[in-house]
Amino acid sequence: MSESSVTKPAPVRRKLSAGPLSTGDKWFFRTTSIAASFAFVLVALVLIFLSLKALPALQNQGIDFIFGNVWDAGDDNNLIMQIGPMLWGSLLIALIGVLIATPMAISMAYLIVFMLNSRLAKVATTLVDLLAALPSVIIGLWGFYVFTPVADQWASILNKYLGWIPIFQVENPEYGFRGSPFIAGWIVAVMIVPIITSITREIFSQLDKDLINGALALGGSRLSVFRKVILPTASGGVVGGVLLGLGRAIGETVAIFYVLQISFDINLGQVLETRGGAVASWILARFGEATANEQSGLMAAGLVLFIITLIINSIANVIVNRAQPWRKD
Repeated sequence: MSESSVTKPAPVRRKLSAGPLSTGDKWFFRTTSIAASFAFVLVALVLIFLSLKALPALQNQGIDFIFGNVWDAGDDNNLIMQIGPMLWGSLLIALIGVLIATPMAISMAYLIVFMLNSRLAKVATTLVDLLAALPSVIIGLWGFYVFTPVADQWASILNKYLGWIPIFQVENPEYGFRGSPFIAGWIVAVMIVPIITSITREIFSQLDKDLINGALALGGSRLSVFRKVILPTASGGVVGGVLLGLGRAIGETVAIFYVLQISFDINLGQVLETRGGAVASWILARFGEATANEQSGLMAAGLVLFIITLIINSIANVIVNRAQPWRKD
């Protein structure tokens, strides 16, 4: 009988063990576990607090609180609190901001990863991160005093040459375009560009460089390689980054408060019209003089905004986590 025909016993699987943890490792593990869990506990506590404070207003107003378009706090015993126009305004401004910020963020991420050398890429990355660190009030003041006059001229050009499109129509263009959702959207775009850029840059940096270099070597231009190789491969992660930026844009408060002419009339989509709304800015504007009953309505508005932001961020995290094919092994 040959050796090859002899059945060899299966190898015994050995259990690998790092051995008992030291006291320092145990305390380190406990500390990091508590710190990681604290974020979830904090979110739950905020949700519980807002729910308790908002419950009286939600019980009194019902579903009309979300879809209605009247806010009358004159009679404390018969309040009408409905955030429909403000909620739509928040979504409109956030959408404008995302549409403006996404091309800039993707372009910046492409520049940092594929075009700049390592030293310049570090400088550009630092500048983008510094932009993310600027407080909202600073960006709001900059937007009011510096950017608004410039954006007002841009809006005038859009209305002059594209006024036949409904979204660029204005009833009284002679009064100017300051305080419009268009300007507020630009301010929001400035604030979310670093978020989208950071995520997109991380995705681009983990793409297979050999695949990209091979496409360039076969004669593809940078534009065609970007459109047909890079963007399709990284699309899932980029979409997740955009959604995270959208969640950030919906909750912006102070910067929008400075540059937007808050009006409770619904602006269905005329982005150059000098009126608009945002839930967070409405809370800021009303909270200081609100009665106890109206504060409950403002808390309910914050609860709605909190839940919407939480849903958007959760969807974004799921998309980013599922966008694994672009990762290298």
